[in-house]
Amino acid sequence: MPRYAEDHERYDDSNRAFLQAFMARSTMTFSEAKPVLAAIFSVRDEEQVSPEDITEDDLQTYIAAANSAISPFDLEIRSILPQIEINNNDPNAPPPPAPERVYALVNTTSDALTQLATTYSADEIAFVKRILDAMFDTYNTRRQEAMVISSMQALQLAKAGAGDANRRESGTQQQQATQGGAAQSLTMTQAETMLKQLLEQGWFEKSRKGYYRLSPRGLMELRGWLVAAYNDEGIRKIKFCAACRDIITAGQRCGDRDCTGRLHDHCMRNFFRMQKSESCPVCKSAWPGDRFVGERAITMSDPAAQRARRSAANAQQAEAGPSTQFTLPEMDVEDEVDGGEEEAGSD
Repeated sequence: MPRYAEDHERYDDSNRAFLQAFMARSTMTFSEAKPVLAAIFSVRDEEQVSPEDITEDDLQTYIAAANSAISPFDLEIRSILPQIEINNNDPNAPPPPAPERVYALVNTTSDALTQLATTYSADEIAFVKRILDAMFDTYNTRRQEAMVISSMQALQLAKAGAGDANRRESGTQQQQATQGGAAQSLTMTQAETMLKQLLEQGWFEKSRKGYYRLSPRGLMELRGWLVAAYNDEGIRKIKFCAACRDIITAGQRCGDRDCTGRLHDHCMRNFFRMQKSESCPVCKSAWPGDRFVGERAITMSDPAAQRARRSAANAQQAEAGPSTQFTLPEMDVEDEVDGGEEEAGSD
């Protein structure tokens, strides 16, 4: 039984204060909840309570009470572990610290894009959809599951229709149906402002190398929409970790491109220890350890492919001329290089 919930099983002002504090934030971790609950308990119990006295049971008790109160409004506080990248290749290295679980308030009926429509214009929502299409379709291929997008690539999508050539037909039709007509382009300034707001509101994250990806909040809010939009019969762009069953956007994959075996970095060590072998959880083949999902699919790809990609980009830039801005989608070039090498080897 939580220390500070023993005599407070009813939903009272302390529960309301916690829910109000939670709703004022886009997300909350246990570390962030400790001073909030300590302040609430100090007022409620009329004695000073230290954040260090707060336990995870206290947090879980207040989350459970909040969920009971908000469930009639189709809201729920859910949680997910951040998809951080961990080096699991050194067996002698000490276990890395576990990532801290992130809690977010999620609408259980309408998708997050519908909710964003109450804040942003139709053209801005169309821009967000183009970014999601780029992350989970254009830059999420059989050869390279990046699911990230660079700052330059994101800004290029400010133009309506950008990336349509690489977008699946169903995605384009869905966007047109939602917009009720052709979306208008955003200016570069508007696109930059939109990206900044999405970062500040916790929908996106930006890595040190400048790549955007969906945040834990974004993954929780958009889980159902992502599966419906990018998975259909014969095509599964959205894949799940075999250990925790959450969506995977950063981790490792099986060496067989046709296998669906995927593992988060933070799930891998314990999973292999329980399985007593470092083999794919799906096809049981040896786990390669150097086939990545997420940003590392780009940044840690084969050096020869990286050199070929840069050479191709330079050649395209020279052909386009110095006055033309041109950014070659990295994965498309690598796919062509990789495919060419396979064909050459097959001869």
